[in-house]
Amino acid sequence: SESKLYNGSEKDSSASSKLTKKESLKVQKKNYREEKKRATKELLSTITDPSVIVMADWLKIRGTLKSWTKLWCVLKPGVLLIYKTQKNGQWVGTVLLNACEIIERPSKKDGFCFKLFHPLEQSIWAVKGPKGEAVGSITQPLPSSYLIIRATSESDGRCWMDALELALKCSSLLKRTMIREGKEHDLSISSESTHVTLYGLLRANNLHSENDQEHDESDNEAMGKSEESDTDTSERQDDSYVDPEPVEPLKETTYTEQSHEELGEAGEASQTETVSEENKSLIWTLLKQVRPGMDLSRVVLPTFILEPRSFLDKLSDYYYHADFLSQAALEENPYFRLKKVVKWYLSGFYKKPKGLKKPYNPILGETFRCLWIHPRTNSKTFYIAEQVSHHPPISAFYVSNRKDGFCLSGSILAKSKFYGILYGTMTLELGGTVNITCQKTGYSAVLEFKLKDSEVFINEKKTDNSEVFWNPTPDIKQWRLIRHTVKFEEQEDFESEKLWQRVTRAINTKDQTEATQEKYVLEEAQRQAARDRKTKNEEWTCKLFELDSLTGEWHYKFADTRPWDPLNDMIQFEKDGVIQTKVKHRTPMVSVPKMKHKQTRQQKKVAKGYSSPEPDIQDSSGSEGQM
Repeated sequence: SESKLYNGSEKDSSASSKLTKKESLKVQKKNYREEKKRATKELLSTITDPSVIVMADWLKIRGTLKSWTKLWCVLKPGVLLIYKTQKNGQWVGTVLLNACEIIERPSKKDGFCFKLFHPLEQSIWAVKGPKGEAVGSITQPLPSSYLIIRATSESDGRCWMDALELALKCSSLLKRTMIREGKEHDLSISSESTHVTLYGLLRANNLHSENDQEHDESDNEAMGKSEESDTDTSERQDDSYVDPEPVEPLKETTYTEQSHEELGEAGEASQTETVSEENKSLIWTLLKQVRPGMDLSRVVLPTFILEPRSFLDKLSDYYYHADFLSQAALEENPYFRLKKVVKWYLSGFYKKPKGLKKPYNPILGETFRCLWIHPRTNSKTFYIAEQVSHHPPISAFYVSNRKDGFCLSGSILAKSKFYGILYGTMTLELGGTVNITCQKTGYSAVLEFKLKDSEVFINEKKTDNSEVFWNPTPDIKQWRLIRHTVKFEEQEDFESEKLWQRVTRAINTKDQTEATQEKYVLEEAQRQAARDRKTKNEEWTCKLFELDSLTGEWHYKFADTRPWDPLNDMIQFEKDGVIQTKVKHRTPMVSVPKMKHKQTRQQKKVAKGYSSPEPDIQDSSGSEGQM
């Protein structure tokens, strides 16, 4: 009986011990929640309180293009806020100092230079501004993992370094514990709206869903498993947090593989055509309307000489071998890189229609979209074009493949004049010279057209040797990329295929009368719209492109020319003419200036984290090259 009595008291003691431990655990968790809330409020008040400032002054910051920009910097405990103006109205970005290091940097320039960087080359930027801004003010592109900063004098620079050291120490005093790594997503917050700003700044510091050692220890207790789960649930409820919302499905344009592609004959056979007797009279009627020097863009051409597609579609012929540009982007030798660019340029000339045909003159505001899938790199090359002017006829285009590291932007003013009559067969010949130059290295290629289709030879200036450089053999044509166009049901009214569908249908059925009538309807509607704008004193506004008044160049409004970040960028896609990038987490969107001074205006429509380097390559061509 003594033994039984002993065992009974042992059980009572064990139960009492477990009860005490459970109560102690509840007290600890209560303190844990209060401490989290205290740290949250402390950091939030530090960021939003205008009186809490360690230091503020103008500093020069170097961008990724190695140019300096003067920005207003406000240093607070744990963060460095960067603005364009001193009034703190135009937020550029927020640097999280908790993972940063600071070091003095030698510089030839006047002043004092230092570097703020992440030792593991991770992003130092917060995803939102102090007021919840999702997109930073437009400025030059800034590096993602570091900042090179220059103060006006050594004393100011030393002062800033000391202040940053102080801010780093202050940030470590804020008890943001139990940070789970690898969970970088937005958090849905059910109560205080100010928490949104805080969590935008903290980026990945999820303070509410940690699996700490306390949980593991409690889970090992047989009697405390269900109670521990209840405690976790109530803890999240007390903190007013909910689980992250599921990732929204990608909203992108639906592209379908091109079902039919017309390739004309190679060689001289594709450059001549015999006109039928029924069309000769139409040509003579046309010739009576023109005179030497006349601009043919104002002449209504008969439909039998039209290729059943728009000129915007025609311009995309240059990108069936866009994989040549992917190879050029990987080439480290600048001379060989230029040769690959020239080869890509020449690859756009062998695709021709059967016979001598001219594509439709695009209607003002007309657009065209397509893409090519690169099977070797699992990437996509996107092509966007828009008719930005009718008189003179200007077509602007933008091509982007951020993953493969290339981007093109340009515009073409097609000029056609009547110089007289030459008797004989109708012939298409390309003549003249084209220059392709790399402004950075000075390498250039002079392409001279020899009028007739044939192999392309290259003459190396250093060796004076001549060899075959380009010859579109059947094997090369077999490896051309497959083009995908926008699904017809998703096309807008002013997209080329839908806009010209009736004209195209009539031409394909050889109904020239119907084709002429439908073509007249479109052109007359364009003329009437121009008259209406003139009456109302309105200017035409382009949808996807804008004119740089300083350089006279057209630029894509939504150009994102940042290098591809494999740690953050997931996939490039297009929606409503806007080429974007799906990212793992949002970072401040900083627009990259164009190669010739122009800065792209980022629209709010693409503020959710969408992003290519943009060499300024102009479309041109050749039959014999000198390098």
